[in-house]
Amino acid sequence: MRIIAIIKRIIIQTLRDKRTLALMMIAPLLLITLINYLFSSSSTDNSLKVGVSNVSTELQVKLEENNLELVSFDDNENIYDKIKDDNLKAFIYKDGDTYNITYENNSPMDSSKIKNIFLSTLSKDGTENLKNTLLKINPSMKDNFKEINIESDYLYGDENLSFFDTFNPALIGFFVFFFVFLIAGISILKERNTKTLEKLLSTSIKRYEILLGYLLGYGIFAVVQTLLVVFYSVYVLGMIIEGSIFLVILTNLLIAFVALSLGIFLSTFANSEFQMMQFIPIVIVPQIFFTGLIPVETMSPILQKIAHLMPLYYGSDIMADIMIKGASISEVYGGMIILLVFATVIYLLNLLGLKKYRAL
Repeated sequence: MRIIAIIKRIIIQTLRDKRTLALMMIAPLLLITLINYLFSSSSTDNSLKVGVSNVSTELQVKLEENNLELVSFDDNENIYDKIKDDNLKAFIYKDGDTYNITYENNSPMDSSKIKNIFLSTLSKDGTENLKNTLLKINPSMKDNFKEINIESDYLYGDENLSFFDTFNPALIGFFVFFFVFLIAGISILKERNTKTLEKLLSTSIKRYEILLGYLLGYGIFAVVQTLLVVFYSVYVLGMIIEGSIFLVILTNLLIAFVALSLGIFLSTFANSEFQMMQFIPIVIVPQIFFTGLIPVETMSPILQKIAHLMPLYYGSDIMADIMIKGASISEVYGGMIILLVFATVIYLLNLLGLKKYRAL
């Protein structure tokens, strides 16, 4: 009953604060919409690993000269499995007069780069040069040449998948994390500054009951915000979602509760709202760089280790697997467990943090 009383007070108090509600519910939608229209992709210099089968040695040499890392296969069976198992960005094979290219397409920029390299290399191939030269001399010889065709396929998404589509999953998780963290931290700080927390601690209520009350009270608004952001992103902005929207919501709820616990915990180290804001460039901003904006595998070994300490690294990875690759619960449950561990550990740290105000 005491926990329910805390939850009711938080709900009523938050509903009365229109600016806080607007910041939590409307601001993420406005920012996602703005970025959706203004975001411009930038190129990266990732190494591109491509599988080939029944492609001439001469063409392979020229493709390698254009910075493609080629892996030769004896057959073109089970191409999707080959791409997944060998971490290929594409698979190229020749069937008669047709070149077939299957793109992994997890990064549309990589797919586009491979396509441009292949077309450019093919046009420079000796056979094509000879053909073009002969046609210039005698155009009537056109019927003697067979047309070389190129057919494309995609493991994830299609040719319309853009870089922004691949970053959308991280973007949704980030905004949920950021605004829940900010609102929770500042709200708990107000509880302290108005002596409300001290009054609660002076009663017989236990520390874990106070903390559960705060988590569940603000958690209700976190759930509403999460549902709003996810449904708005998918059904209004039309963001691609290949997997289950239920898994998308579940992942964002885990992200929200990690942010909620972290916001409450860090608020114990701040004495004003300005000091709480100072945690943003220290705690929030660095996580942006580990959400897929910059491929983690291209970072230095030290930064790769740091990435595994960031909740949003796991959250963004899960979201990308679900929304772009259509992953099922059996493929992402490991990351969800890690997020749950983050939330549990921070919750326990919060219990210890309350000792600062009352030792039981």
